[in-house]
Amino acid sequence: MSTVSTEERILSVLEEDAQASCAEIADRANVSKPTVRKYIDRLEEKGVIVGYSAEIDPKKLSSQSIAMVGMDVDSGQYVSATRKLKELDEVQALYTSSGDHMLMAEVRAGDGDELGDVISEKLLGVDGVTAAHPSFLQERLK
Repeated sequence: MSTVSTEERILSVLEEDAQASCAEIADRANVSKPTVRKYIDRLEEKGVIVGYSAEIDPKKLSSQSIAMVGMDVDSGQYVSATRKLKELDEVQALYTSSGDHMLMAEVRAGDGDELGDVISEKLLGVDGVTAAHPSFLQERLK
C-alpha cells in the first residue's frame, strides 16, 4: 500500500499536467474517475487548487517579457497596496514571501522596455510599495 495519499497523488498529476483529463488522472493516480472528480471539487472549494495554467518558456515568447519582482511594502499600507497590485493587469501572480522581499510578483509586458515602465510607473506607483527588485526570466529549464 502506498504511503502517498490519494490527494497527494492527484495533485502530483495535476502539477505535472494541468490539462490531464479525469481519466488520465485516475489512471496515473490509481483511483477511479469519480474519486478524482470528488477530490478536485473539494480541493477547489477549499482553495488548495486556485487555478489551472499553461507553463511558458519566456525565451520562446518573442512578443512578451516576464519578470519575477520582489517588492518591499510599508507595513502600514500592506493591505491596500496588495489590493491595488492584484488589480494590475500586468501582474499575473502575486505571492507573499518569507525571503528577501515581502511580496513576489510575476509581471508580464510586451518587451523589456515596457516591463521596465510597468515596474517603475505602475508597481512603484502603488502607495506603500517602497522598492521593486526585478529578475527578468530568460529561459525555462524545467
